[in-house]
Amino acid sequence: MTATVAPYLAKLKDLPIQPGVYFYYDKSGKIIYIGKAKVLRNRVKSYFTGTPDSPKTARLVERIWDLQTLVTRTEVEALLTEANLIKQHRPRFNIDLRDDKTFPYIRITNEDYPQVFVERNIVKDGSIYYGPYTNVKGLRAALSVIKRIFTIRSCHYRMDDESVAAKKVQLCLDYHIGKCDGPCQGLVSKQEYAEMIYKVEDFLKGRTDNVDDYLDSKMQAAAKNMEYEFAARHRDQLEAVRSYVSRQRLRTSDFEDRDVLGVARQDNLTCGILIRIRAGKLIGKEQFRFRGTEDENLPSILSRMITRVYENASFIPREILVPDQIADIDMITAWLKDVSGAKINFGIPQIGEKKTLLDLAERNAELVLKDWALEQAQRVEIVPKMVRALQEDLNLNAPPRRIDGFDISHLGGTETVASMVCFIDGKPAKKEYRKYQIKTVTGIDDFASMKEVIHRRYTRMKAEGLPEPDLILVDGGKGQLSAAVEVMERLGLARIPLLGLAKRLEEVFLPGESLSLGIPKTSPSIIMLRRIRDEAHRFAITFQRKRRGKAMVHSVLDDIEGIGQSRRIALIQYFRSLKNLKNASIDEIAHVPGISQTMATRIKAALN
Repeated sequence: MTATVAPYLAKLKDLPIQPGVYFYYDKSGKIIYIGKAKVLRNRVKSYFTGTPDSPKTARLVERIWDLQTLVTRTEVEALLTEANLIKQHRPRFNIDLRDDKTFPYIRITNEDYPQVFVERNIVKDGSIYYGPYTNVKGLRAALSVIKRIFTIRSCHYRMDDESVAAKKVQLCLDYHIGKCDGPCQGLVSKQEYAEMIYKVEDFLKGRTDNVDDYLDSKMQAAAKNMEYEFAARHRDQLEAVRSYVSRQRLRTSDFEDRDVLGVARQDNLTCGILIRIRAGKLIGKEQFRFRGTEDENLPSILSRMITRVYENASFIPREILVPDQIADIDMITAWLKDVSGAKINFGIPQIGEKKTLLDLAERNAELVLKDWALEQAQRVEIVPKMVRALQEDLNLNAPPRRIDGFDISHLGGTETVASMVCFIDGKPAKKEYRKYQIKTVTGIDDFASMKEVIHRRYTRMKAEGLPEPDLILVDGGKGQLSAAVEVMERLGLARIPLLGLAKRLEEVFLPGESLSLGIPKTSPSIIMLRRIRDEAHRFAITFQRKRRGKAMVHSVLDDIEGIGQSRRIALIQYFRSLKNLKNASIDEIAHVPGISQTMATRIKAALN
């Protein structure tokens, strides 16, 4: 029997020479890596020529079964497409940005009287976005100051000239307490409101001096006109701005806008810190965390980080300080120039004030990384009591943190299926669940069915390098357990502990032991094993019922030549049931749209 050739081998001959994105798939059809290239043919072929440049690349190449390419118009488009697709698919071999939720932005809506609020999803409608902010506490503080300084409307109505003219929106409490100027009733002009929004943008860009001058002029004008209530309000707003600025202790001597990227690494963890400096003042600090970077060099990590930071940025400073060279620098600078309209300079400072700023960012990155690594270590060390109890009761060398549970289900020897559930640290890991249709067994033979499913699962585990379980639980007594043991020994996996849990008396059996273990029925061990067994049974029964339902849906009509899905549906809709159809005459059947007299005769004969 000849081995199946991986499909990607034939595709290597006809790869495009344009820029674009390439996808690598494993045997199951899952995307395992996404990359970009200036020339797709050269980049993709480089994976399969010479020695892989890292152990991670070697593991990737071993698992590649198929590939696809997506041609883009430019290298910059390839860069952005790759970034978006990685976020969407999160392939196993790409750097994993630990981003459990979308980072928030401050959004200024695109309308006559814009709203200002926190938004996590970018909407391409002309709105302006500031961020992303990984420090949500800092974002909320900035937004709170903005609302104290500026009388921005808080309602979420779509406000245009027609709605204002028709006075469809009524004045709310914010107007009466001085937090809104009443744009809904035309009490403030679009020009005045727009001027205020420009100052909001100045504030978010760190240009607080402009905001200070704006509020001071309004305070002086109100006082001159003897509008003392308004003058007092502007005075309070001015104090809020100056209080906010006074907390920004870091200042640079040149008063320029720049971002500073510091990076710290440990094993497979990498932490990046972005310090935002506007008009010489530190206005924000953001952090980014990456996994799976042990085989990635720093230029590659910086390239990924810069793409992530600036992909939706509304403002990019002219200078960005980084600790090393950046991979794909030409592509990155071309993209940033296209976004910002100006050339962005990357600097690697060695001395002076800029080097001090970079050192500050890297020290902050090291502190965050230290806390993250400690958090990961503690998470590994925490083992639930039930798992510890099971280790003691079974006398295992290590706690069984990952347990695979198997069950067989059938209906009188038909539609036989199997399930595998996985519990990690005593909790179900549903992404790891698997279901199997038994292919080699006919009739009722739970032992042979268990052999098949164990063989299929752990043969694949070895082939794909999947994580090994710390314990395998089979639903059943000594017979099912012996069947599983036989297969595991044949696969060279006898080191993995197995046990059987009999249904009737909740007895636990170990391989080679004729008597069950005397574990009390109320012990945490038995409770957890029963939970795993019941979950495997539920999962198997659900799958078995689903398959049985599909078999029952199969109609006698499906076996009649010329009756496809559309005609079968038309017949059932017309007669409402198979019984009515069977009792109908040939002429009545021929009345159904799409059914000829000849076809009606054939249907009648088949039903009889």
